[in-house]
Amino acid sequence: MYQERVSVVDHSVVWRRKAVGELRVVPDGCMDLIWAGGELLVAGPDTRSHVASGTGDGVVTGLRFAPGTGPAVLGVPACALRDQRVALQELWAPDRVRRLAGRIAAATAPGRVLEAIAEDRLRRGGTPSPVLRAIVRLLRDGHPVTTVAEAVGLSERQLRRRSLTAFGYGPKKLGRVLRFDRALSMARDGAPLAEIAARAGYADQPHLAREVKALTGRPLGRLRG
Repeated sequence: MYQERVSVVDHSVVWRRKAVGELRVVPDGCMDLIWAGGELLVAGPDTRSHVASGTGDGVVTGLRFAPGTGPAVLGVPACALRDQRVALQELWAPDRVRRLAGRIAAATAPGRVLEAIAEDRLRRGGTPSPVLRAIVRLLRDGHPVTTVAEAVGLSERQLRRRSLTAFGYGPKKLGRVLRFDRALSMARDGAPLAEIAARAGYADQPHLAREVKALTGRPLGRLRG
């Protein structure tokens, strides 16, 4: 069982799943704050697929942040958490994390508490810069790095440095991840592979297949579900 809903935190999603069996998590440029097994965890941005597993009758709840939002909530650069799953107490004061964990354990809707935590952090630290949203939008639309840098008023070196801090990837890698995310969404809507390749900006269907395999280790057809 997997469910999600739009979060009150801008451009974010609250999700929950039964902590049984395996779930393949593929790169999407996002970061997550997760409540699992009585512990608060952080999932950094992925460069490859990650298999989450669990046993028992518990439910795992998470708040998935849009690209660029996670560092503003967590207070650490995204590149420091790339391809990692870490306990929140490694990033924040352990006493504070224990208090937050107590709040979530006592709540009937853990997702609401995760949202409240994120909203409080964003109020204190400020929302992500509109420049970051523009970078994501331009790269998702398939614009080359040089065009993106010019459009947001940064040098390519500044764009790379800003991207590593905010997204965990350089802009070229982020563009690949966002393009794959778009392709996967179209695949799940039932679009044929040739149409996906053309609409998502791949050179051809073999290019699509190579990129999906490189990022996930699986063919796109096996990821549709």
